[in-house]
Amino acid sequence: MSLTEEDKSLIESSIERVAEIAGDPAAQVYARLFAEQPEMRKLFVLDRDDSAKGHMLAEALDCVFDLLGPRAYAPVLIQSELTNHDGFGVPPAVFATFFRTVRDTFAEILGSEWSAETEAAWEKLLDEIDVFVEEQARKYGMAV
Repeated sequence: MSLTEEDKSLIESSIERVAEIAGDPAAQVYARLFAEQPEMRKLFVLDRDDSAKGHMLAEALDCVFDLLGPRAYAPVLIQSELTNHDGFGVPPAVFATFFRTVRDTFAEILGSEWSAETEAAWEKLLDEIDVFVEEQARKYGMAV
C-alpha cells in the first residue's frame, strides 16, 4: 500500500517534532541500535567523535524525506549503501533495521504525542523500504 499525503505529513511532522524536542537524536538512535544489534558497535570503533553516526542518521533522514517527496535519489542511495554496508559485513536485514530503529527511537522521544496514525504511516514507509532492500539484495546476490 503506497503512502498517502496524510501519511507523508504525519511522518514529516514526527521528524520535525523530534528535532524540536531532542535536537540531535543520534545518541538515542545509536543507543537503541547497539542495544538491539550489539555486533554493530564494533563497526564504529573509529568514530570517536560520533560524526559518522551523525552523518549516517542524516543520510537516513534525507532518504526518508526523499521517499516522502520526489524519490529522486533515495532508491539509488539505499542500493549503494546496501552494497557498501555489505562490504563491512552488515547483512541486508540488519541494514534495513536501522530505519526501524530510527522510527522506534522517535516514537519513544515523542511518547504520548506518537499516535496510532503516525505509527501506521511509518509502518507503510518501512515496509516499502524493507521490500526494496530485499529486492536489491537478491538482485546483487547478497544473502537475504
